[in-house]
Amino acid sequence: MTDLATAELPLSGLRVVEFTHMVMGPVVGAILAELGAEVIKVEPMGGDATRELVGSGAGYFPMYNRNKKSMCLNLKEPRGLEIARSLVANADILVENFRAGAMERLGIGYDSLAELNPRLIYCSEKGFLSGPYESRTALDEVAQMMGGLAYMTGPPGRPLRAGASVIDVTGGMFGVIGILAAVEQRHRTGLGQKVTSALYETTVYLVGQHMAQKAVTGKAAQPMPVRISAWAIYDVFETRDGERVFLGVVSDLQWLNFCKAMELDDLAADERYLTNAMRVAAREQLLPIVRDVLLKFDSRQLLQLFEQVGLPFAPIRRPEDLFDDPHLLASGGLGELELANGIRTALPILPLEMAGRRPTQGGALPRAGEHSESILGALGFTAEETEQLLVAGVVGREAQ
Repeated sequence: MTDLATAELPLSGLRVVEFTHMVMGPVVGAILAELGAEVIKVEPMGGDATRELVGSGAGYFPMYNRNKKSMCLNLKEPRGLEIARSLVANADILVENFRAGAMERLGIGYDSLAELNPRLIYCSEKGFLSGPYESRTALDEVAQMMGGLAYMTGPPGRPLRAGASVIDVTGGMFGVIGILAAVEQRHRTGLGQKVTSALYETTVYLVGQHMAQKAVTGKAAQPMPVRISAWAIYDVFETRDGERVFLGVVSDLQWLNFCKAMELDDLAADERYLTNAMRVAAREQLLPIVRDVLLKFDSRQLLQLFEQVGLPFAPIRRPEDLFDDPHLLASGGLGELELANGIRTALPILPLEMAGRRPTQGGALPRAGEHSESILGALGFTAEETEQLLVAGVVGREAQ
């Protein structure tokens, strides 16, 4: 068996053409690129508007567009569309996440391109799969609200979206799963196919455990802040130095280990708390005792004790704290990147190890139109033809 440490990346040799913006579509290309595929991002003239987002959207482009090539193309021009079709003619995969029907109106929908390239795997990232909702416009937050995730996240009466674009990202991951399944099937049939993943159905899949809970127990799942936990000790606790830590005690052995670490021999021997079910039933009496005990320790002491005895624990951190996380720094979990403003930073890479190593160690962020000329050259356009296309506003080059 070939060692990945010395071999090419697993998807090396696959070519992807991407017509995407925002998060869900770019996630698909970002994952494929980190695994070795060549990803050409087709941007509108002047670049993807996602590049200019501010506030909570300021991190979208740098996080999900590393390791791609950028070509600016005017798809409203017939010559621009012909160039797009030429790109796709020799591609393995196309990814798009525009509104339902947009690609078809341009003449680059699946049916048209499958005639041009029968091996093409065409991935559409949408708000909804086929059905009554399929023409609706959706966003991550829309899907979280109507799919039950916001209800489960916030306290009763206060639906709250999750603190990251979890549906966009997970929906993109499902798109990659579908693409890789289609690549494997193409090995047997020689033909590509259309793959679609969607925000709404992704959300429903994630809350499926709560639907199953209703089916099993006959009782509707309560929002997470007021849920009946499966474990008595599974919460955030205050410490003596004003910090907070999460602790979970999810087995009878862990309960004994916790009592030993905290020197709570009487509690360990108390017959009211011998089993997890008994502890859950007595949670209202037990939790105040545990809170008082943990409040006598500094957070650093507690974390050291919990690690020593093998309990599930976590300090409560903010995203900005992760830049200095010793585990991420030691394991190569953050890859270096230069932002458009010249600032150098490090962002998370794929959370995978293959053959004992991370597939990639970061990458470059393309400037809008940075690769337009080289891509045209690879398509057979001469320097003179390329210059004509640039002057005519059919293709855009990197701003000087």
